[in-house]
Amino acid sequence: MDELVTFLEDLGDTMEMDDFDVEYTQGVLTLSVGAAGTYVVNKQPPNRQIWISSPVSGPERFDFRKDHGAWVCRKTGSTLGRLLEHELRDILGMGDLAVPIK
Repeated sequence: MDELVTFLEDLGDTMEMDDFDVEYTQGVLTLSVGAAGTYVVNKQPPNRQIWISSPVSGPERFDFRKDHGAWVCRKTGSTLGRLLEHELRDILGMGDLAVPIK
């Protein structure tokens, strides 16, 4: 999660979006992306899950899958990294974005 926070903070430093804000407190990451809304990412260590609330796709739970080496959504089969890359590329209008979480 720390790598993701650092990545997003660095990304925010390069963005020309006034309402781009990253906050990480007590294991909860909050990412505000202007008029598009706010992401909330919460790690659930006892369950080995990450819960995300996305302004684009809504709430999802991701389980860590050792066989994939990634956080995978049971419902969609998508990885957390793929979801964030796709949604943030669209919101931020960026062509290539490599989020450091699988």
